[in-house]
Amino acid sequence: MPTVSPDFVWHMEDVLDLYAEPDDPLRPRVCFDERPYQIVSETRVPIAARPGQSQRYDYEYKREGTCNLFMFVQPHRGWRHVTVTQRRTAQDFARCMKDLVDVYYPDAHVIRVVLDNLNTHTPAALYETFQPAEARRIACKLEFHYTPKHGSWLNMAEAEFAVLSNQCLDRRLGNMQTVQSETAAWEQPRNDAHATINWRFTVEQARVKLERLYPS
Repeated sequence: MPTVSPDFVWHMEDVLDLYAEPDDPLRPRVCFDERPYQIVSETRVPIAARPGQSQRYDYEYKREGTCNLFMFVQPHRGWRHVTVTQRRTAQDFARCMKDLVDVYYPDAHVIRVVLDNLNTHTPAALYETFQPAEARRIACKLEFHYTPKHGSWLNMAEAEFAVLSNQCLDRRLGNMQTVQSETAAWEQPRNDAHATINWRFTVEQARVKLERLYPS
């Protein structure tokens, strides 16, 4: 495999160093990611479950459009939250960041956010959405740590999305309101149980196992 750019290595090690730091309630680490979700409704009423037989669905379905899922995860403390929106615009991202600052971590000095480098994931989105003073206030509470291109596996929000997909979204949900209520019902017991992510991959391991990725 050819070597990748030094930029990849720098971003990878930046994220791994952040994960390795001791937990600090005043400087929480939060992973953020997003993905679309296809809304699908039934064309026929499912046959109810009976003793010895699970509920049965018809193979036909109707596409009802898509919505977007924004995932917040504080992996070392076992907290997550899913925000469901119709779209994934810069304004939607900005409102998520405002909630992160004002609703979920109002007492934090700075929130260190791990996210990919999607074109909407920038402080500029705040200025596109809010008045300058408000945008600046929010931006000063955020510290972005970007995963490298083709390195989204470094974002622990992806692991949480996998759990969400397997435990909640592996069925037909017919409208956005149902997606909202079902994801909320999924996240509550996981938060109550403080389900954490045990990340073990470190910079030192990366330099050994991924030596071929480092520029010579």
